[in-house]
Amino acid sequence: MTDTELARVACEIRKGIIVGTHAAKSGHPGGSLSAADLFAYLYFEEMNVRPEEPRWDGRDRFVLSKGHTAPGLYAALAERGFFPKEDLATLRHVGSHLQGHPNMNDTPGVDMSTGSLGQGISAAVGMALSAKHWGDPWRVYTLLGDGEVEEGQVWEAAMFAGNHALDNLVVIVDHNGLQIDGTIEEVNSAMPIADKFRAFKFHVIELADGNDMAQIRAAFAEARGVVGRPVCIVAETVKGKGVSFMEGQVGWHGKAPNDEQYEQAMAELEAAGKEL
Repeated sequence: MTDTELARVACEIRKGIIVGTHAAKSGHPGGSLSAADLFAYLYFEEMNVRPEEPRWDGRDRFVLSKGHTAPGLYAALAERGFFPKEDLATLRHVGSHLQGHPNMNDTPGVDMSTGSLGQGISAAVGMALSAKHWGDPWRVYTLLGDGEVEEGQVWEAAMFAGNHALDNLVVIVDHNGLQIDGTIEEVNSAMPIADKFRAFKFHVIELADGNDMAQIRAAFAEARGVVGRPVCIVAETVKGKGVSFMEGQVGWHGKAPNDEQYEQAMAELEAAGKEL
């Protein structure tokens, strides 16, 4: 797909995020929106997956380590055809397969149940090690939040990945600068994130604009050429990207839009899609 086509997909994913969180009257739109472009590139360009065969052994694996941004993952999976887009309106409802955090037992396309921050990257490292052990060609991708990397378990996993030269692993940090209680600087800054991953023997790629499809494409192309080291892509993004009143606002970390806000957000995203 072209960068423009992928940007349109990201716009549709953003719509799905708004639909889900509005219907649930809860959820995490801010960090889902900031990662929408990354979700679009992963599922429509980068990863080898089969929506009609979600458990295909040869598929690339994806672990949403920042599991609270499940609305973004669900919207991407629905857009890719893993399940009907109409299901997004059942987010967090009793009996729905789309719960507040990803559940690999219920949702087609979810490779790992996540939610407790820091644990997803550890699971991804284990998957990558398994693939190396058995000689499987598939790759493993995991998405972390910049607040999440304050967790010590993240660095235990990074240490292991670097020491075991897991070059089939790509760690992506959605660096939007905000977490539930404020900016990462105010809460417990893990900066400099890129240098920390370098210290753990990662090949690090820094994106000045992690919401720009051309930069995302170049980063993943570079990652595929790395041999002998795991890769970390640190993507500078905007929390709430695509919805004007959510952009850069920490309050939208875990708050759902009301009816009026829903209408405004969907109108903005509809207009943005038409401009592409």
